[in-house]
Amino acid sequence: MKDQQKQVDEWVSQYKMGYWQPLEIMARLTEETGELARELNHRFGPKKKKAEEDTADLENEAADIIFTLCCLANSLNLDLDRGFKHAMDKCYGRDKDRFEKK
Repeated sequence: MKDQQKQVDEWVSQYKMGYWQPLEIMARLTEETGELARELNHRFGPKKKKAEEDTADLENEAADIIFTLCCLANSLNLDLDRGFKHAMDKCYGRDKDRFEKK
């Protein structure tokens, strides 16, 4: 994620405003997650879109979440690579026998 965090930082650094405050970014992250959830619900859930509504691209919706998460991480000087490694270590350590394997 270092490359993604760097790209986001380069883009944000062009502007005087810089990063929003962490709670503002969290609100944006919640909004972006809601957009992905809405699209998934339309495609796979009981709530279908109205005929005049566009179909959102799931990749773009997921990428908006990654972008916003990078903004949050950068604003707080977090290393998402290190955090992700920690999360995967939990999966392969603590949770290795939690689910039935194939």
